[in-house]
Amino acid sequence: MAAHRKPKQRSLSGHTARTAATLALASAATATAFEGTGHADPKLSPSEVKAKVDELYREAEVATEKYNGAKEKADGAERALGDLRDEAARRTDRLNSARQGLGSLATAQYRTGAIDPSVQLALSSDPDEFLDRASRADRAGHRQAATASDVQKQLRGLDQLHTEADDTLADLKSRQADLRKHKKTVTGKLSEAKRLLSRLTAEERARAAADDGRGGAGDSTDRAARAASRPPAPGAAKAPNSRASAAVSYAYKALGSPYVWGATGPNAFDCSGLTQAAYRAAGVSLPRTTYAQIDTGRRVSRGELQPGDLVFFYSGISHVGIYVGDGQMIHAPNPSAPVRLAPISQMPFAGAARVA
Repeated sequence: MAAHRKPKQRSLSGHTARTAATLALASAATATAFEGTGHADPKLSPSEVKAKVDELYREAEVATEKYNGAKEKADGAERALGDLRDEAARRTDRLNSARQGLGSLATAQYRTGAIDPSVQLALSSDPDEFLDRASRADRAGHRQAATASDVQKQLRGLDQLHTEADDTLADLKSRQADLRKHKKTVTGKLSEAKRLLSRLTAEERARAAADDGRGGAGDSTDRAARAASRPPAPGAAKAPNSRASAAVSYAYKALGSPYVWGATGPNAFDCSGLTQAAYRAAGVSLPRTTYAQIDTGRRVSRGELQPGDLVFFYSGISHVGIYVGDGQMIHAPNPSAPVRLAPISQMPFAGAARVA
C-alpha cells in the first residue's frame, strides 16, 4: 500500500515562494496588458476624430428627433388621461345624484304602495284629491323608470370611460418607455463624442471646427457674441409675409444661444426646437419633430426658397434650419456649437417646406 501512496507535496517558502509570486504577478500583468490592448481605442488623427464626432452628432440628432416625437405623444397621452379622469369624476357625481333621486322615489313608493289603490280611494275623504295624487304618482312612476334607465346608461358610459382611461394609461407607459430608450441613446452618443473631442488639443478642436464652419468644440463665446449681434442678411427683408418675417427675426435674435437636445427655447434649442419656437413667436403652430415639420405647409424646391422657409437635411430628415436668404440659414447645429448662420450647402439637402 505504501508504494501507491502519493508523494507528499512540498510547501513553498522563502526564495521559492517569492519566485512563484513574482511569476504569477508578471503573468497577470501581461494578461491585463493584452486585454487592455484588445479594448483600447486606436490612435486617431484629428481629422478622424472629427469625422467620428460628426457621425455621432448625426446619430444623436436622429435619436433626439425620435425622443422629441415620443415626448410629444407621451405629453398628449398624459393630457388625454387627465381629461378622461376629470370626465369620469364629473360623470360619477351625476350618477350619484341620479341614484339619490331614484332612492327618494323608491322610498316614497314604499311608504304608500302597501295599500291597494281601490281601498285608498274608498277610504279617502276626498276622491278628487286622491285621483289627483294618483295621477301625480303615475307620472312619478314614469319618471322613476326613465331615471332608472338613465342610471343604467350612465353606468355603461362610465365603464367605457374607465376602459378608455386604462388603455390610455397603458399607451402612456409605452411612450414613457420609448422616451427612456431614446434618451439613453442620445446621451450615449453625446458622451462618446465628448470623450473623443477630449483627446484633441484646444488648437485641434478649433481647427476641426473651422474646417466645415459648423462650429465644433473650438467655437468661442466671442464668436457666438459676434454672430448674435450681426444684422439680418439682406434676404431677411424679402420674407414673403409678416409671419415668415417674424420667424426670421426670432431666429436672428436666437443667434449665439446654446444647443441643448430637447430644448425649445427661449434660452436654448435643438434644431427642430428652434424652428418651432421661431414660428410659435410668429403665431404659427408647428409640430415638434423634423420629420413632421417637413409635411407641414407646402413643399418647395431648392430654387424656390424664400426667407422663412424650413430647410431639411440628410436622408432621414434629421436636421432643420430656417432659410434667411442668400443661400444662408440659421440653425442649431450640435452640442458643440451655438445657434448660428451657415450656408445650406454644408449638409446634404433633403427638402424644404413653406409654412407661412
